[in-house]
Amino acid sequence: MTDLTKMPGTTWINGEWIDNREAKVHVLSHGLHYASSVFEGERAYDGNIFLESEHHERLRYSAEQLEFEVPYSVEELNNVARELLERNNFTNAYVRPVAFRGGESLNVSHRLCETHVAMMTFDWPAIAGELRAEGLKMKTVSKYARPPEGCVPTQAKAAGHYTVSSAVKAAAEREGYHDGLVLDYRGYVADSSTANVFMVFDGEIHTPITDCCFNGLTRKTTIPLAQQLGYKVVERHITPEEIKKADEVFLTGTAVEVIGVGQIDDIKYKVGPITKELETAFQDLVRGKFKLNTAA
Repeated sequence: MTDLTKMPGTTWINGEWIDNREAKVHVLSHGLHYASSVFEGERAYDGNIFLESEHHERLRYSAEQLEFEVPYSVEELNNVARELLERNNFTNAYVRPVAFRGGESLNVSHRLCETHVAMMTFDWPAIAGELRAEGLKMKTVSKYARPPEGCVPTQAKAAGHYTVSSAVKAAAEREGYHDGLVLDYRGYVADSSTANVFMVFDGEIHTPITDCCFNGLTRKTTIPLAQQLGYKVVERHITPEEIKKADEVFLTGTAVEVIGVGQIDDIKYKVGPITKELETAFQDLVRGKFKLNTAA
């Protein structure tokens, strides 16, 4: 496994370009202690960052939900991301912007802390080979549940939300699975640790309502993509018992893209034709070979 703290290359932080190995923050940073931190995960394909403006709009929105402001416009962040790829000689890469409050005060309120904004890029290949062909193995992790809407800023991509996500994924991996399936506080299917979940029933695509979990940009892209391909997409509450009866299951997210699920607990699934068609269409879309009909 690559140690990202020792990775050569260039990082942008607070308007300056520095060596990746010098990209450090103070141990008393408010974002480290109290999670006053928001971030994005972006993928560049053939030199172009997919949905770059949408990612940077969401970064700013997420900070606003945590009561602070990103002091850079969407256009400025877009330009930084493009220059970041050029400086690091990447055309296909993962881009990680992050905004967090500094260490000027350790009051729970971050009002007296400065905002820091950084952006880094590195190689993070998409899942491929046998794992993609056979699908991910998932385990239902019931230790934690997604909370009710209004208890947390659900649609903010905030670091604090990922305490549960990282614990869920670690628990699943410890038992030999690739990821965990998370339920919401009512017992409905919510998502995985870091991706949205879809199911196929009799040729229809169903996905949980995102009232308790994050509505990812890849999810928002996959729904109209599937509709354009002629599939009916239903957003509804789904029980764990129902998912056992699905013909296909797949996940969507920037890191995993569109990928099939081969197993949830003791139930096995085939990476079926609808999942494969959406995988191919998504890859064509992010590389400009397929156009989404936004007028529909």
